[in-house]
Amino acid sequence: MNASVPVPVRPPRAHPAPAIFTLALAFALPGQCLADAQASPAPDAFANVGQMLSGLLAVLVLLIAALWLLKRFSTPARGNALLRVIAAAAVGPRERAVLLEAGGKIILLGVTSNNVHTLHVFGRDEFDLPAAVPASPAATFASRLRQALKGRRDAG
Repeated sequence: MNASVPVPVRPPRAHPAPAIFTLALAFALPGQCLADAQASPAPDAFANVGQMLSGLLAVLVLLIAALWLLKRFSTPARGNALLRVIAAAAVGPRERAVLLEAGGKIILLGVTSNNVHTLHVFGRDEFDLPAAVPASPAATFASRLRQALKGRRDAG
């Protein structure tokens, strides 16, 4: 007698149609593009070069304009610990009075477009500085955020 051998049952496989469709599409598209290219007349080579150069010129102009704007509106880094600008006030269209802290002294400077003059030098004990003068708007925001978070923790 013949003994029957059990046949393993495999789980159903994913449908092969998407893979076949993708493969067929990859082979069909280049042929279609070639057929379209052979049917149409040859494009003017100088027109394509002109288009390419005008696009390149537009990108270069945008890049130069962006760099100019970045340089114009960026603030200088404030990393020097020896000098600190305490306050500055515009006196005229191109003149400023600047209060500077340097080496334990407070210096009042008159700044014009042509030169800088020392107007007065104060000793550290002569001049009453505010407790904490933030160096930038970002520092002001950071201190206000810290105070708000501290107030929220204390209340909750």
